[in-house]
Amino acid sequence: MGEMGKAIGLLISGTLVYHHCANRNATLLSLFSDVLIVLLSSLAILGLLFRQLNVSVPVDPLEWQISQDTASNIVARLANTVGAAESVLRVAATGHDKRLFVKVVISLYFLAALGRIISGMTIAYAGLCLFCLYMACQKSQSTGNSVLRRTNRETSE
Repeated sequence: MGEMGKAIGLLISGTLVYHHCANRNATLLSLFSDVLIVLLSSLAILGLLFRQLNVSVPVDPLEWQISQDTASNIVARLANTVGAAESVLRVAATGHDKRLFVKVVISLYFLAALGRIISGMTIAYAGLCLFCLYMACQKSQSTGNSVLRRTNRETSE
């Protein structure tokens, strides 16, 4: 799946989460339990249907696994992200870098003021939409650059 497909999938998923949490005034825990109920019910119905139709399932979902390298990579990236954020906040809190301290204070003040005006879920959804737009623009720009290079190559020959 290309970058455009990832952006669209992320936008659709984010829209569903936003609708569930913001419009229905439900929590993320409620969303998580609703998703699990739907998945378990669907799997149970499909299992009964396959058993009735004598259809063999080629892949057993109980045998699905991720490799140790993939799990380690996920945990390492999460640890690096949290560590970087903690490092920036520690440097800002100690006051060694005055410019960073001012940037952090202004950013937190802006986010607090924005939080009083708009709900947190709306802010998160807007951020997701901007991120998906960035991914889509980046993909279209790289596609445009490859077309431009190919056109320049054909012109020079």
